[in-house]
Amino acid sequence: MKKICSTILFSAFILLHVHAQDPVSTSWGKRLNLIAKDSTFALKFGFRFQTLYDGRYNLDTDTYEDALLVRRSRLKFDGWAIDPSIVYKVELAVSNRDHRSGHASEFGNTANIVLDAVAKWNFAKGWYVWYGQTKLPGNRERVISSQNLQFVDRSLVNSRFNLDRDVGIQLRHKNATNQFRQMLAISLGEGRNVISRNQKNGYEITGRLEFLPLGTFVGKGDYIGSDIQREETPKLSIGITGDINTNAIRSRGNLGGFNVDTDGEYIASDIKSFIADMMFKYKGMSAMSEFVSRSVDRNNNSFGTGTGFVFQAGYLMPSNWEIAGRFTTIDADANQSVFADQKEYTLGVSRYISGHDLKFQTDISYQTFPGQTTEYLIFRFQTEFAL
Repeated sequence: MKKICSTILFSAFILLHVHAQDPVSTSWGKRLNLIAKDSTFALKFGFRFQTLYDGRYNLDTDTYEDALLVRRSRLKFDGWAIDPSIVYKVELAVSNRDHRSGHASEFGNTANIVLDAVAKWNFAKGWYVWYGQTKLPGNRERVISSQNLQFVDRSLVNSRFNLDRDVGIQLRHKNATNQFRQMLAISLGEGRNVISRNQKNGYEITGRLEFLPLGTFVGKGDYIGSDIQREETPKLSIGITGDINTNAIRSRGNLGGFNVDTDGEYIASDIKSFIADMMFKYKGMSAMSEFVSRSVDRNNNSFGTGTGFVFQAGYLMPSNWEIAGRFTTIDADANQSVFADQKEYTLGVSRYISGHDLKFQTDISYQTFPGQTTEYLIFRFQTEFAL
């Protein structure tokens, strides 16, 4: 890992040295921006990290546990090659909390650091094709960058039901006013960088439609938490996603553990997901909501199925302090899901020093499991630093 990071940083240094005689464009939060002298490529390089304190008080056992960690640490590269219509994005995760690979053979017994490695081609007006590994067009909360969240982290609905990243091809279209958007993805369905032993794996097909009836948001604000841009007129985005992951072998489709039987053979099932979400913003006020439903064609307590709902709203004051609230509920399929029923109530406070690029956030949550005695009070404090 140290060798990989050193190589990346050395490469960035060489680029800066080679182009030292050329203008290097940068400002806080905008990353280093280089353009080749012959205009054959452009490169942006940036890094970010989050430092998190997480404390949990178990009301049932009267015990308290806490941790202080680097929640995320990322290196980002993007730009265009040969022609501005051909763009690329690479994002690497260098915090061990970010790898999610453990030592499973499906990941080659190595750290799983590649988050995004995707090329995008704007081949006709309003039409784009993406090829590689990146986020699927799933629930809005997942597609919003972890840098741009309204709370310390995403909700329980996202952690249970999101589609996450996968390897494949995506076709995207938007009309002339960017108020209607269509997205179609065909991917392997097993998550990022999986070295699968599954001989019967199918494919994942994802379709999404978005409608912005009141016009487009300033600065792509429909995929940014909080009304950082302070929309002068009301803005609304509505999204619907349908997804089927055929012969899925992981408990949550392209996330979760790999399901195997006593003979070491994969347990596979078709997983179907439906997602509806919305984002609203106006003069510092914001609201976001999501509903997710997931089912499988066969279930033996190996898959995460059920429904989830989350609603959150906040107000960004002129002083750049924000207060926000969130309600989350998980309704697992009775006696069939690896999930448990949960409810969570969260109150958050954020201070934006330089938008989402330099901020601190804190929240406190009350989490309960209906039908059980377990209850938690959770306190978190996090700083975000992004160049």
